[in-house]
Amino acid sequence: MTQCVQYYCIYESPIGNLTLVCNDSALTHLNFGLCYTQDMVLMPSHSILVLSKRWLDTYFEGKNPDFLPPLELQGSPFRRMVGEIMLGIPFGRTCSYKDIAKEVERRTCKRASCQAVGGAVGHNSIAIIVPCHRVIGSNGSLTGYAGGMDTKIKLLENEGVVVHKEKK
Repeated sequence: MTQCVQYYCIYESPIGNLTLVCNDSALTHLNFGLCYTQDMVLMPSHSILVLSKRWLDTYFEGKNPDFLPPLELQGSPFRRMVGEIMLGIPFGRTCSYKDIAKEVERRTCKRASCQAVGGAVGHNSIAIIVPCHRVIGSNGSLTGYAGGMDTKIKLLENEGVVVHKEKK
């Protein structure tokens, strides 16, 4: 069985270093910090990584990128569906776990709990581009974030979202 080669690069962002990982066809991971393994190939010039870095450059300029790099969402069909729903959350807007659960129910005709949605959001492997930072509690609380609450606040503020810091 042939193993898929993974390529990576480090992107220096206003919120710290990000590790971008892709295969030959799509971005598979965007992680906070330095997250790569010895079997990955450092290749910042890979076309998917270049396009992903351009997306991030545009985003961190406070603009809504009008394109997406090719993405390969990870995990179960449920987790990938939640990722697709998150991709539909507009720049500068937020969405609640409850709203996502309702959309899952609409698509599948099966009940989805906010806790299950929260688990899927928490396992998002492509941070920022798949905007899990835009998912908040139905009462406006910011809830947890893999990159830390300060990072979530900075990302939302970068998009012009007014953050009520007392609702952490």
